[in-house]
Amino acid sequence: TLFMDGGSCIILVGPMGAGKSTVGRALAELLQYEFVDSDEEIERRTGANVSWIFEIEGENGFRDREQQVIAELVERERVVIATGGGAVMRDANREVLRSKGLVVYLYASLREQVRRTGNSQKRPLLAGKNRKSVLSELMRIRDPLYREVSDLVMPTDNRGAKKLAQHLRAQIPSESPEVSSPK
Repeated sequence: TLFMDGGSCIILVGPMGAGKSTVGRALAELLQYEFVDSDEEIERRTGANVSWIFEIEGENGFRDREQQVIAELVERERVVIATGGGAVMRDANREVLRSKGLVVYLYASLREQVRRTGNSQKRPLLAGKNRKSVLSELMRIRDPLYREVSDLVMPTDNRGAKKLAQHLRAQIPSESPEVSSPK
């Protein structure tokens, strides 16, 4: 297994538009791991999209579902998990993230987040609001939490997903025991 705790899951955290899903898919492919996006998993299980869940159940209802899904996903072996941008808001999630596998914070500047979320209709927290001010406020609150749970901070500005995945792969302790280094 990859890491000291015996788990072999890699968890990506970070803001909307940091590229968690894109980088996660590329990394999973390199490692020959399964890839799961927690938002997509919630949509798959409920048969409803995230925006609809937010609308009907509110953010709290969505966060309850997210917490349950994350707790289950981190128990899998050989998996790369992309979490939703707000997953770190709950103590229970931070606890689980810290204790399982390797957590990587994909950091994106505010400018980059605004650019990358520009044409997305799938982000309920940005719907009909000033994207830059919402993203700025979310970053102010969440950045310290992303840093708190992460083993590794990886800037994503001006770097393609494939390059980032390769760079990440190089930083991950190898699976063979003689090469593996403690977390």
